[in-house]
Amino acid sequence: MSTPEKVSPRNLAAVAGGLIGAFMAVLNIQVVNTSLPDIQGGIGAGLDDGGWISTAYLIGEIIVIPLSGWLTSVFSLRRYLITNTVLFLFFSAACGLAGNFPEMVTLRALQGFSGGVLIPLGLLCVMTLLPNRVRPTGFAVFALSATFAPAIGPTIGGAITDIYGWRYIFFLNLVPGVLMLSALVWGLQPAPMQLEKFRQGDWVGVITMAVGLGTLQTVLEEGNKDDWFGSVFIQRLSVISAISLIAFLVQELRPGNKTPLVNLRLLALRNFAFSSITNTTLGFVLYSAVYLIPLYLAVAHGYSAEQAGLVMAWIGLPQLLIIPFSPYLMRRIDPRLLLLAGLMLFTISSFMNMNLGPDDSGPQMLLPNLIRAVGQALVFPSMTFIATAGIPMKDAGSASVLFNMLRNLGGAIGIAVVQTFITNREKFHSAIITPNVSLLNAATQQRLQMLRNYFMAHGMNDPAAAQQQAIHLLGVTVRLQADYFAYGDAFALLGAVMLVSIAATMCLKKVVGAGASGGH
Repeated sequence: MSTPEKVSPRNLAAVAGGLIGAFMAVLNIQVVNTSLPDIQGGIGAGLDDGGWISTAYLIGEIIVIPLSGWLTSVFSLRRYLITNTVLFLFFSAACGLAGNFPEMVTLRALQGFSGGVLIPLGLLCVMTLLPNRVRPTGFAVFALSATFAPAIGPTIGGAITDIYGWRYIFFLNLVPGVLMLSALVWGLQPAPMQLEKFRQGDWVGVITMAVGLGTLQTVLEEGNKDDWFGSVFIQRLSVISAISLIAFLVQELRPGNKTPLVNLRLLALRNFAFSSITNTTLGFVLYSAVYLIPLYLAVAHGYSAEQAGLVMAWIGLPQLLIIPFSPYLMRRIDPRLLLLAGLMLFTISSFMNMNLGPDDSGPQMLLPNLIRAVGQALVFPSMTFIATAGIPMKDAGSASVLFNMLRNLGGAIGIAVVQTFITNREKFHSAIITPNVSLLNAATQQRLQMLRNYFMAHGMNDPAAAQQQAIHLLGVTVRLQADYFAYGDAFALLGAVMLVSIAATMCLKKVVGAGASGGH
C-alpha cells in the first residue's frame, strides 16, 4: 500500500485531530501533577493518597498503549480513535465533578485508559495518512506532544488552578476536544471491522502485558514512598511484574505465535532498535527534568507551583518557534546530525545545573532551559523520522506502540530513580557536612553566637530560646546545603544518562533519501 504524494483535506484534518489528541493526553499528566495539593484538599484525600490520582492515570495509559495497534486493526482506526476520544472527554469532565477520593482514582484510571490510545494513534495517523514528503512536518508537530506538553503543563496547571480552581483543569480538555472530534469524524475514512482478529487475538500476550506493565508502573510510582523492597507490597508487585513481563516476551517471540500483540521483531531493525534506546533514555531524562526542576525550586527556594511553572515555560515556549523549522532542516541536513546536535545540547544543559547553590534559582536556570529547549526541538522530529523510516505499513501500528510505550516507560523509570537518588544523596551529603558543624567546633560556636545575638536583637528576650532557634536555623542550613548538592548530583545523573543516547545515535545508519524531500 503506497501513500499518495498529495495530501487530501480530509487526511490533513484527521492528522490534525490525532495530533491534538496526543498533545492533550500527555498534557494531562503534568497539568494534574501541578494541582495535586488542591485536588487532595477538594476531595478529602490524605497526603499519602494524592499520588494515586496521577498513578491511576499512568497505569491506564501504560496498559492501553500496547493494545492500541491490535485494537485499531480490529475495529478500524476511525471507530477506535473516535470512540476513545469521546470516552476521554467524558471521563475528563467526570474527573472535574468527582466528589471523593475513590471516585477520582477510578475516573482517572478510565481517563488514562482512553487517553493513552490518543498518543500512539496520533503518530500512526502521521505514518499512514501523510505522504513521505510531508511526514517530517507531521513528526515535528507530534514532537510537541512529547516535549512541549510536559514543559508547559506546570504553567497551565498552576495558572488555571490559581484563577479558576482545580476542577477547571479537567474541563479544559473539552474545548480542544470538540475541535479534535470534529476533525476526526470528518477526516477519517470508514473502514470495515475485522472482528475475527478479536477472536483470534493474542490473549495470553494481552493478559501478561497488562498485568506486567500495570504492576511495574505501580512499583515505580509508589516504590520510593514505600521504601522500595522494604515494603512487602512492593516486593509482591515486583515479583508479579517480572514474571508477567518475562512471560509476555516469551509469548510475543514464540515462533508459533502468528498474531502477536506487538511485533517485537521490529527491534531487530538497526535504526528502530537504536532509536528506541535513544527514545527510552530521552524519556528518562525528559520526564525526570520536568519533575526535578519544579521540585528543586520549591524545596531550595520556596517557589510556588505557578512560579515554577513560569520557569518551566522557558523549556516549552521556544520550541514553538524552533520545531516548525525542523522539516526544512531535515530536508537539507542528515537527520542523524540534527539528532546528535540536539542530544549534545540536552546533555550540556543537564551538566550546567551540576553545581547548584543558594544563588541558583529561576533566573539562573534560564540559559540551561533555553539550551534544553533547542536540543529537544532538534531531537524528537529527527529521531522519529529515523525510527520510522522503512517500517512496512502493516507494522506501522506496532512501531508507533513500541516507540511511545518505551518513552513513557523510560519516563516512569527516570522519575522513580531520581526520587530515590535525591533522597540517598541528601543523606550522603548531610553525613559529610554534619561532622564539620559539631557544636563542639569553635567556628560552629562562633556562628551560633552570632545567630543568638541576632535573634535577641530582634525581639527574642530569652537567651535559651534564642540559642535553640540558632541551633534550629543551623540545622536547616545544613539540610539546605545537602539539598543543593543532592539536586546538583541528580542533574549530573541526567547528563550521564544522555551520554547513552549519544552512544546509541552513533550506531544509526543513514536513512535512504534523508536530506531530500522524499524521506523514505
